[in-house]
Amino acid sequence: MVKKTKFHAAILIIGNEILSGRTQDTNTSTLAIWLNSLGVKVVEVRVIPDIEQTIIDTVNLLRTNYDYVFTTGGIGPTHDDITAQSISKAFGLKYEINQVAFKILKEYYKHSEFNEGRQKMTKMPEKANLILNPTSGAPGFYVENVFCLPGVPSILKSMIGGLKNKIVGGEPILSQTISLRTVESEIATSLTKIQNDNQDVEIGSYPFFQAGKLGVSIVMRSENQSKIDICNSQILKFVNEKKIEIVDR
Repeated sequence: MVKKTKFHAAILIIGNEILSGRTQDTNTSTLAIWLNSLGVKVVEVRVIPDIEQTIIDTVNLLRTNYDYVFTTGGIGPTHDDITAQSISKAFGLKYEINQVAFKILKEYYKHSEFNEGRQKMTKMPEKANLILNPTSGAPGFYVENVFCLPGVPSILKSMIGGLKNKIVGGEPILSQTISLRTVESEIATSLTKIQNDNQDVEIGSYPFFQAGKLGVSIVMRSENQSKIDICNSQILKFVNEKKIEIVDR
């Protein structure tokens, strides 16, 4: 059997507050950087509302197409936190109190503070595996290849480290950036040629505006540093030939 070397993930952002613009999503960046370090490439990101059937349908689609699915949001104590219930239905599992999670939160809160809302955070699919929460107590959970995390960025960030041994990945995805004082049209032809000659390196160009001037950041991504180095040399060659200024960002 050939050992699998490429691993792909999808991120599913759940929450009306993201779609309304009231809350800015930073979890995608946190998860993507972390997954890249584990050799898992994020291929797709979706943002969906707090609608049960939408969650069910999207989770069932993504979990069959990717090695891993990470959801964020909707596992809190309020009425619109329906992710855990929806995941239960997606897998055809009973939605119930997880006794280990219940014990964790009962010990975390004083008896008078362990109210109905906080008890709701212990309900999840039967036999779900817990994702421990060192910041605010309430655990996330995972079922098969679907990992459910909170939407609060600082809490999510504190929880993903505990999942490192649960994720099987390939070689870490490395990246290197060159930022130039130029516009994309000036470098498009040269970059296209380099990309065509280096299929194992993903090359992206991203315009930016800094100190009142336009610029372009060229980002090279690959599992192989030597291949990135080759691309880097080829890019620097045409940058020098065109006398384009390299800038720090």
